[in-house]
Amino acid sequence: MKRRVVITGIGVVTCVGTSKETFWDAIIKGKSGIKKISFFDPTTYKTQIAGEIREFDPLQFIDIKEVRDMDRVSHLTIAATEEAIKDAGFKPDENAGIIIGTGIGGITSDDFQHTLHDLKGPRYVQPMAIPTIMYNAIACNVSRRYGLMGHGYTVATACTSGANAIGEAYRLIKHGYADVMVTGGTEATISPGIWSGWCALRVLSTKNDDPEGACRPFSKDRSGMVISEGAGIVILEELEHALKRSSNIYAEVIGYGSSYDARHITAPNVYGQMRAISIAMKDANISPDKVDYIKAHGTSTMLNDKIETETIKKVFGDKAYSIPVSSIKSMIGHTIGASGAIELIACCLSLRDSIIPPTINYTERDPDCDLDYVPNEARKARLNVIMTNSFGFGGINGVLILRRCE
Repeated sequence: MKRRVVITGIGVVTCVGTSKETFWDAIIKGKSGIKKISFFDPTTYKTQIAGEIREFDPLQFIDIKEVRDMDRVSHLTIAATEEAIKDAGFKPDENAGIIIGTGIGGITSDDFQHTLHDLKGPRYVQPMAIPTIMYNAIACNVSRRYGLMGHGYTVATACTSGANAIGEAYRLIKHGYADVMVTGGTEATISPGIWSGWCALRVLSTKNDDPEGACRPFSKDRSGMVISEGAGIVILEELEHALKRSSNIYAEVIGYGSSYDARHITAPNVYGQMRAISIAMKDANISPDKVDYIKAHGTSTMLNDKIETETIKKVFGDKAYSIPVSSIKSMIGHTIGASGAIELIACCLSLRDSIIPPTINYTERDPDCDLDYVPNEARKARLNVIMTNSFGFGGINGVLILRRCE
């Protein structure tokens, strides 16, 4: 018998807020967290703006020795996990598992170690370099901190990592392999070396004179995405396990679909995206007419927004024009491996408060993007079922469907 899976705790760290409530307050008010880069001198880079988390102090969560032995991506994850566990009122034990998604892992430390090597030589590379940089260090650090000894692994599927991590954790509970999973996504990529790579791809906005207005998904004058850092963690539980604890339940996860495009490594594809949505809907046992809101991937690149719009119209037909669609990347930027998790958290809060976050900076209608993108202002709405899309480099797609848990 397939079991029901619910979300009982959420924790989030982003450039607009370092807790679920500060994050959500900024999102529903349409506030952007994009600013000129301060972590390093960006003068020589084409793109000089990003979503930095400037008010974050890891020492509030981790002692100084451990801080030194971890990459920033682990710092952010531990902070989000701490909030999620407290929010769930859950005391972790050895039976709980952990699946964390990240697109690039400890890249900030990787950059730093390469700098040491190039400036001073190989003898100056730190002994803990590899354990700090490796992708699975993030889940390892969280596991050690909370004693999580259940099912665990790291998911690295680019911009879909957070969604895939949550989807796989959902499947473990649904099919009886676990009762509780700590899961989500995380990323911290604002570092000089990797920034050179992002700029070279030519997918970033160069509206350096207007940071807060730079990310404008679905607007005709969109000019590229904005990279950000962040972490989003959720506590998934089997329904009866949660009810025995009298847990607060944000939402029920009812569907998950994942697919590859099997085509281009950076360009999205309608049929790959449609396949992931179809799998998720079949898993949820719902028809397209049951979806009340679509949280779009919405990166603000010319191609992504056009293709995602086409996908939605092919899946939903005429109903596509009556379903609200919005992208919170317009406010927090693209957090890569964390995006699917952070955006799922926004969906949970949408269900809780019956409100749809806006797509800000929407100024001009694009004939190729002609749906209801909830432009510029949040909207009250009675929501029962939400679909959240995540599409990543490599042609990987991840779709999750949430339902209000009665």
